[in-house]
Amino acid sequence: MKQPPIIWTNVLLFSITTLVAAIGVPWYALTIGFGWFEIIATIISLGYCGMSITAGYHRLWAHKTYEAQPILQYIYAIGGAFALQNSALHWAADHRVHHRHVDNNDKDPYSAGRGFWYSHIGWMLRDYAGDNKCDYNNARDLQKNTVVMWQHRNYLWLAIATNFGIPLLLGIVSGNILGMLLSAGVLRLVLSHHFTFFINSLAHIWGKQPYTEQNSARDNGLLAFLTYGEGYHNFHHIFESDYRNGIKWYQFDPTKWFIKAASWLGLTRNLRIVPEELIAQAKAKMQLQRAKERVKQRPNAEQLLQLLEQEYELLLARMQDYYQLKKQLLLERKELLVAQYHAVDFKIRYQEFKHHLQLQQQHWQRLVTAFS
Repeated sequence: MKQPPIIWTNVLLFSITTLVAAIGVPWYALTIGFGWFEIIATIISLGYCGMSITAGYHRLWAHKTYEAQPILQYIYAIGGAFALQNSALHWAADHRVHHRHVDNNDKDPYSAGRGFWYSHIGWMLRDYAGDNKCDYNNARDLQKNTVVMWQHRNYLWLAIATNFGIPLLLGIVSGNILGMLLSAGVLRLVLSHHFTFFINSLAHIWGKQPYTEQNSARDNGLLAFLTYGEGYHNFHHIFESDYRNGIKWYQFDPTKWFIKAASWLGLTRNLRIVPEELIAQAKAKMQLQRAKERVKQRPNAEQLLQLLEQEYELLLARMQDYYQLKKQLLLERKELLVAQYHAVDFKIRYQEFKHHLQLQQQHWQRLVTAFS
């Protein structure tokens, strides 16, 4: 089968920057050395690029998980050009196709089904899209966004200005232009590229699937650390409208923290969150599926499967009771419509339902563990 034509611009860009980062940066570090100013400036520049992609390109524009003030959008747009990952319009349109056709080798632009190399970087080295290049029909909302279209029209100049201008300016301030061009310029760019690319590749290969097996996406804490929270990818692919990726307090998701903190300053609003009940149901469903697979080989498989189904249905019923009552409690607290006596009675019922759910969850976990 004839290979699509090579995109030489991308091949040269990735090759030259990688060689400089792999050879030039270590050589400079050993012969001259980087000072603390270069190191800190590089880390901050890397963070600016990464957060512009995760909070801006991804969670704001691709998935519309929240709304942001224009000033913050301009900061994202400039940082996205600094990250050199194409315009927000193009990036978001491609990403929406990925979510709609995930793992479909013929439609997903960076399908993990075609292997690590292809999903990581190979899809950008040849013109695989051909005549089917994204026409942005799936991003008509973004075509009405003034900031997105400003960046799209001026992307080339913004990319050149930020990738040369910012390191050069930092070099002038520090008095070490060459060192800053190597660290905050080239090394930062290479790391920023591959950290993002890991979500397309490793996050579909390495990790756990606690919420769904309908696609290859996985949760991986190490990748979350490298990608500002994007590594909780299994959750993201089933609940893409949620502005969070790491939903537990202990999960590393600085993008979520930034968006939430920005809301306190009035820079973001309408942060979308998937109902807790749906998340719990998705997790329980996956546990049921895996438990059923494990007991199929046992002599009394039929009885065990029946027991699992019964306990699962009871768990769902307890969940429904608990979360429905929880919603009512929140509503009553907000509107202050219930008298003190009724409120106390309501709280007692709430605690009872919560206790019943906890007991059923414990029983469910013991049952699932017994079949592991």
